[in-house]
Amino acid sequence: MPDLRTAQPDLPALLDSVQQHFAQRIVPLWQGPGWNADMALPFEALDAQHQPLPVQRYRAMACARQLYLFSSRIEQPGAAERAGALLRTLQRHFHDAEHGGWFYSIDAQGKPLDRTKDLYTHAFIVFACAHYWGKVNEPMVESTLNAALEVVLERFASDEGLYEASLAEDWSSLGSGPLQNPLMHLAEAFLATLSVRHDVRVQDALLQLTDALQARFIDPAHGVMLEKPREAVDNWFEPGHQFEWFYLLESSPLLRGSALHGSLSRAFGYAEQCGVKDGAVLAMLNVDGSVRDATQRIWAQAEYLRALTLRPDSAGKVLAQLHALQQNFLHAGGWHECRDASGAVSRHDMPSTTPYHLATCLEGLQRVV
Repeated sequence: MPDLRTAQPDLPALLDSVQQHFAQRIVPLWQGPGWNADMALPFEALDAQHQPLPVQRYRAMACARQLYLFSSRIEQPGAAERAGALLRTLQRHFHDAEHGGWFYSIDAQGKPLDRTKDLYTHAFIVFACAHYWGKVNEPMVESTLNAALEVVLERFASDEGLYEASLAEDWSSLGSGPLQNPLMHLAEAFLATLSVRHDVRVQDALLQLTDALQARFIDPAHGVMLEKPREAVDNWFEPGHQFEWFYLLESSPLLRGSALHGSLSRAFGYAEQCGVKDGAVLAMLNVDGSVRDATQRIWAQAEYLRALTLRPDSAGKVLAQLHALQQNFLHAGGWHECRDASGAVSRHDMPSTTPYHLATCLEGLQRVV
């Protein structure tokens, strides 16, 4: 791990400035205008004037990401109370009492809207509950964590250690097959669980998952993690996901040294060479490295920055990328979600799901600075 403080003496002050922006400008949005007190839920997004966008749905995944936010290390006033409220809301509004698991979304009145069972959603419930349980050690949190793990391991699991991306309300097949992004967040959720308790079943599932991903999702030419299984037509990779995967694997003593870790370590340079232009992380690339979508998203910038903290001889890049994040994506009213290929702001809303990425990025930076 590079000694960033020694190599870049300006870094601690810059990091402190960005952390203050996060604590004073971003998190309070979700304690004030972004919070629907009647529903005890965060609105899906705020506009540039901090007004909630018209409510069409609330997603369980967004609720879980905010549960992580308010149970993380931000030490924000009122955070503990908010985390408790979010867990209760997750159970009250989204839990399927008949079939088990959690619905994907509810409508503006709190009724189930999209009743499918989504692996991405369940992975974030496991992830958030593991973090929250590690902080409060309360039985209700642990029981929710256990229930979420049970449906993942019993319902979503398919052959070869992989998991279906989506199932019907009653757990019947929708033919979705496995997809990279839900599987990455499931690996993240398994790691979060193992960080707070010894769990042989989860550890075995994680190792089987990473072996299966190596076999089915890694492009052999460059080591990149593809978005769909290798044999799928019209495949691509996202540089932001390469960086996100690298951080998860490199930071885990269990996974560091695995075949998947080797692939993503090799993929890092290729993703950086083809997918980072003038400090901006591009959204999507074809496997040959040609650009498919040059949109610049704040989450990908955050994941690149976090991953750089674990790369050798990267202190200068970390400082440069933290400056780029601050200058290009943070502003007095919060943050810019996306810029287009020319660098112009292309989304003016602020989704409730984004602070999760910023929180994990800042936590990663704190560990090495």
